[in-house]
Amino acid sequence: MSAIRKLTLSAGIYWVEIAESDLRILCGCPPDAVKHMLRRGVIRSAEVQGVECETGPNAILLSDLAIQNGQACSRSEFPVLQMLYKQGLIVPDHPNNTGQRPILIGSPRQVDAQMNYIYRGNYGLVSREELVAAGVSPEQAAELMRMKLAFAFGRIRPTEELIEAVHLEDRPLALRPDVSVRRLRSNVFEFSSGAERVEVDLNLAPGEIYECPYKLDNHLLDRDYLSIVHSGDGDGWDVNRPAMGSIVVYQGRIFVVDAGPNIDHVLTALGIGVNEIAGIFHTHAHDDHMVGITSLLQSDHRIAYYAVPMVRASVVRKLESVMQLGERDFTELFDVHDLVLGAWNDVEGLEVMPVLSPHPVETTILRFRVMWEGGYRSYAHLADIASVRVMKGLITHDEEPAGISRALFDRTLAAYLEPADIKKIDIGGGLIHGEAEDFREDPSGKLMLAHTARRLTERERSIGSGAPFGTVDVLIKGAAEVFRPRAAELLRAYFPRVPLYRLRPLMNCELRVFNPEEILLGAGDHPRSVYLVVSGVVEMIRPGSRGASRLSAGSLVGEIPALLDLEASETYRAVSFARVLRLPADLYRGFVVRCGLYRNIVQTHAKREDLRRSGLLADGVSCVTLNRLVRAAAGVSFGAGEATEPQAQAVAILKSGTARLATPAGYEEVLEAGTHFGGLALAPARVERATVRFVEPGQAYLIPLGLLKDVPAARWKLLESLRRRYAGD
Repeated sequence: MSAIRKLTLSAGIYWVEIAESDLRILCGCPPDAVKHMLRRGVIRSAEVQGVECETGPNAILLSDLAIQNGQACSRSEFPVLQMLYKQGLIVPDHPNNTGQRPILIGSPRQVDAQMNYIYRGNYGLVSREELVAAGVSPEQAAELMRMKLAFAFGRIRPTEELIEAVHLEDRPLALRPDVSVRRLRSNVFEFSSGAERVEVDLNLAPGEIYECPYKLDNHLLDRDYLSIVHSGDGDGWDVNRPAMGSIVVYQGRIFVVDAGPNIDHVLTALGIGVNEIAGIFHTHAHDDHMVGITSLLQSDHRIAYYAVPMVRASVVRKLESVMQLGERDFTELFDVHDLVLGAWNDVEGLEVMPVLSPHPVETTILRFRVMWEGGYRSYAHLADIASVRVMKGLITHDEEPAGISRALFDRTLAAYLEPADIKKIDIGGGLIHGEAEDFREDPSGKLMLAHTARRLTERERSIGSGAPFGTVDVLIKGAAEVFRPRAAELLRAYFPRVPLYRLRPLMNCELRVFNPEEILLGAGDHPRSVYLVVSGVVEMIRPGSRGASRLSAGSLVGEIPALLDLEASETYRAVSFARVLRLPADLYRGFVVRCGLYRNIVQTHAKREDLRRSGLLADGVSCVTLNRLVRAAAGVSFGAGEATEPQAQAVAILKSGTARLATPAGYEEVLEAGTHFGGLALAPARVERATVRFVEPGQAYLIPLGLLKDVPAARWKLLESLRRRYAGD
């Protein structure tokens, strides 16, 4: 019988178990790794000496890489919480609390980053000084620290007291007397027990992504004047539903409330492309509400970020620990708008009030309202609230070092019970979540109960409604057409110098909807129409290539084959419900000729496609943005044997040829068509320049870094390559 049991949990996630040595290792822990373990049954309910708890891992092996294929590789907060609390490893008097700490295994850089990430996830900002630096008054900072200490049982504990950090260098490492692990090469590891060995490869294949642990039905949403789309009512443990979140649709624009795991899958299932997101409102920095924030960087524009400064500061501190993204980087990736705590903030007519909510990390509930006939229409989002029972137990006198004041309790309860037309409530229970019973007398129009993995009890069902994925509550019905004006905006952005009267025939074309998995245009087909993507997600599949590029709003499908009367060389397929403006091929061709655009579009087509084929610009970049980059891209040539250095303020995208990149630290990488080098000014730390030597003649496009910095999707992928080449991850 084999001593080592290995299971594939999902793409890039494995389970290695050596039962005789009491070692159970989660290998790879991207967001929602806990749900994949629950799905495969390696986490299950158990009873130990009469105490109900869960089984699960007691060790985590981290990826050597921080980012793969644009996705975060390591988010250990929830696996660690599962070990500590659901297995009972630090619960007082629990039979599983034997004094043995869970272990975190990996490169020193990744282990130390995750230890700090867990620390920030537990406590957020950890001193009065950090709170004051985030804009909190000294008096309120003192109040917040008392509250934090109350939730922390009187002391903020370093992660080292909870988790054992194990640094894996270049030699075998003993985990138990008879069990060892070693790194074979980057992100590939070998476990051995006696004479038995198993290999674990945490690398994702090109184009491969971490999988969503649950299936989401597709929805075709209207864009009303004001509506609430329920995008999640589960929690971080729910294997069937996304974590608690909402989407506020205001005047047809899309605002996300929190960004939990798999937010990209959630948006796609709702027929929303990332380029359609106007902004995110953020309540706090726990992973089930923020870990998806990097997915919003797959856009070609800076999405607006709305939160009170202390929430933003705790989010940045947490991201900084694992991504080396500081305050300046964050404000360059997002369009940051600070909200005033306890006041109504006007966001172009959508008013939002953040209110302090007692929690271990900086947290606010959010109230939204819009003026309408007869008064305001309102929505309240109460994520990660504390129950009345818990808050009462935390009340102490002000002179005591830990606790909350009676005044804070009274203010908080009044804010929780303030009526709204629709109110979504966290009823997860325990120390840091709410209880439905506290809202039995709430006079709001509709109560939606969320943030739990279990079925609602009979008493809870008598208090509030469920919020199944994709359901919509319309607060103000939209009377105006939304998608046609949006299509007109996209056309005007794509053809900025064309007079409006010339564009109107195109604006008058048919709007149609493609169903999920429906083909818009197949490879080898002669297009009869050109499609402008207005909403939703379309994938472009190139025959013979791995992976597919994802196109969002502002992308044109079939333009060049229609203009040149050629067969399409790619297949375009709807991933979600996709709304498009259908432009008949002959009408579009006539428009391009009459406006004198034909030569320019055809001549720049090859350059545009070369850039689109690059990994840097394959996803989330609209035709408007791509055209701007095409105009700025300068062609350069390199001879066989020629060497060059990556530039700090420019990025080279290879059109042809093969080269070898080598760094002073010993890293080597083969560069081929579609890869890139340069942009060193974006590196997280000062780097020694590498050498790029061409093995065979090559051509490249040189793009100023200043332009790519304004495209979050490209900037995020640049960061991935820079970290891999120069930081060792």
